[in-house]
Amino acid sequence: MQPSRRPQRLALQIQQEVSLLISRKMKDRRIGIVTVTGVHMSPDLRHAKIFISTMEGTEGEKEETLGILNRARGWIRRELGHKIRVKFLPDIVFLSDISQDYGEKIDRLIDEIHIHKDK
Repeated sequence: MQPSRRPQRLALQIQQEVSLLISRKMKDRRIGIVTVTGVHMSPDLRHAKIFISTMEGTEGEKEETLGILNRARGWIRRELGHKIRVKFLPDIVFLSDISQDYGEKIDRLIDEIHIHKDK
């Protein structure tokens, strides 16, 4: 039996809608440039982890943005309910996407290896 594509489709739809909500409808000026990089759905479709990347600001400002989004979860979830038609709207949580930071760290380490190798 082939696995269902429903979690992937729902995750993509949530990603698109949350991106639009954050960029167009959120009024909090403390939120900088935020990119929704992905959504991971639980197998039962009851929970969604929404991964975000903040493009600017200090670590403190990035943490503040994450906190603001998590405090606005109820409003965001309610707005999603108007856009997405599912039997049960998943609970959402916002998490920092650290993959870009991780990639940059790996690049720096590789560069350091090459510098030490050339000496």
